[in-house]
Amino acid sequence: MNDFYKKIIENNKQWVESKLKLNPNFFEGLSKGQNPPLLWIGCSDSRVPANEIIGAAPGEVFVHRNIANMVIHSDMNMLSVLDYAVNALKVKHVIVCGHYGCGGVKAAMGNSSIGIIDNWIRHIKDVYRLHHKDLDAIENEEDRFNKFVEINVKEQVFDLAKTSIVQAAWKSGQELTIHGWVYGLNSGYVTDLGVNFKNNDELDEVYQLKF
Repeated sequence: MNDFYKKIIENNKQWVESKLKLNPNFFEGLSKGQNPPLLWIGCSDSRVPANEIIGAAPGEVFVHRNIANMVIHSDMNMLSVLDYAVNALKVKHVIVCGHYGCGGVKAAMGNSSIGIIDNWIRHIKDVYRLHHKDLDAIENEEDRFNKFVEINVKEQVFDLAKTSIVQAAWKSGQELTIHGWVYGLNSGYVTDLGVNFKNNDELDEVYQLKF
């Protein structure tokens, strides 16, 4: 085994010991079940750890991550996580969190072929196409990149609100609010982008499902 692998095994032992020192029943309590108030839909980027960013303990955040924090209506992985979080765990909040400097969003701004990920990034390109006039009007490339990150998060929040899972929860009167955040890699702070929905009133009527 190489040094890195040995280190992470040792880190686990030290982590367990540190938790048990504070609470001898810590892991016994975790093993009895979970009741997280939050589902986090974030980017797979290794620099954006959901729990650590918001100071949450194990058991407080249900997490789904993919490249560029996408909410795609045909993604059964994301939908399965969302369904379980909303209907089984009864989370009260869902946060879509993007981050400045996102490689997936950056790739969607260009035309280079990377590999199979091109098919995933196409969904991000669709977002660019919808907002290309506003984005192309931004001359500074970094500013345009940052704005695209923000727009992408907002579009994913809207797509989340359009899912039958979220709409059914709202229809039944379940307490559920969805939010859009962006995380600054160079600052550590999150910014609420002001897309916070607890019903479907702000969606176009064509997306408002009848149950």
